[in-house]
Amino acid sequence: MKILVCVSKTPDTTSKVAFKNGNTQFDDAGVQWIINPYDEWYALVRAIELKEKDASATLHLITVGGADTEPIIRKALALGGDEAIRVNTEEQDPYFVASQIAEVARQGNYDLIFTGKETIDYNGSSMGGLIAELLDMPYLSLATKFELNGNEATVTREIEGGEETAKVNLPLVVSCQKGVAEQRIPNMRGIMAARTKPLKVLDPSNADILTSVVSYELPPAKAGVKLVEADQVEELVRLLHEEAKAI
Repeated sequence: MKILVCVSKTPDTTSKVAFKNGNTQFDDAGVQWIINPYDEWYALVRAIELKEKDASATLHLITVGGADTEPIIRKALALGGDEAIRVNTEEQDPYFVASQIAEVARQGNYDLIFTGKETIDYNGSSMGGLIAELLDMPYLSLATKFELNGNEATVTREIEGGEETAKVNLPLVVSCQKGVAEQRIPNMRGIMAARTKPLKVLDPSNADILTSVVSYELPPAKAGVKLVEADQVEELVRLLHEEAKAI
């Protein structure tokens, strides 16, 4: 069995958000980059668990981006995996990125492709579905449990008001979220081994860019807190009614 895990870099949640070039680009000056948590904690760890149960399985990681993404993919390799692949092009819109991943997956003939449910910067939750469509594979999203018995996968996922369990044969694309695996921390052996594991750099394939950013904007600043004396009930009611629109 061949497994491919999609890995993306995202800004650390403590990073200051700012924009440049007329608010059309994210300003990455001084930003600390991390592995997208949904990719690392859930998709990658579940893939590692599957590989640990099947000694014949191979596990590859893929990212789309420039050389600055290599520390991210190396950290992912420290957790587990046999080799990494970097498509050497700047990230564009989701369709473009998915097209690059799909082309590599098509040539690699992978049985199982894992993504995180979304990235924590854009929260698009689109990558898994786009990859599956481009490869003409079944797709199951928001997996909270994933079990594999031979060629048949059993996937539990959240739906409105409950859970749904589906069974589907490989090949398959799955997006993963909390519950599908437990977070792991790279150990020293894994960190040292990651330095020598193969990292292939591939040229991008031809793909359309279907969307472009017109502008970014920050949410409005939060208003200051208004304190009301305990005996000023009428004033509290007025504020809740006229300003907070809560009553």
